[in-house]
Amino acid sequence: MSASNLIDQCKEKLVQAKTEILNRVRESRQDLYNNDDSKGGDEGDQTVRALQESEFLSMHERLRRQLMEIEMALGRIENGTYGICEETEEPIETDRLLAIPWTRLSIEGAELRESMGKRYAR
Repeated sequence: MSASNLIDQCKEKLVQAKTEILNRVRESRQDLYNNDDSKGGDEGDQTVRALQESEFLSMHERLRRQLMEIEMALGRIENGTYGICEETEEPIETDRLLAIPWTRLSIEGAELRESMGKRYAR
């Protein structure tokens, strides 16, 4: 597979993932507000609402982080640094890019970063 074909494929996957995330956020926000009977309800109803809001916020934060990773990957495509490991500065494996198009690390780079994290976590 040529480098430009790989980048085109990954860019398409990134744009598709971005659209899916934005749709999920919009739908979950609508669900949360459509089911919002803030006034009234017994203690159980209020607890369920609080749990739903908490779940929505944690999901929203995960999606926001993933969206940031996607935006940064699209930026790397634009500036010509896409597919280069941040840790080793070597090309990221094609299969890895196709599976996780927003990745910033090769397998070796991810292992290096993980071992460094463990070393400094002590």
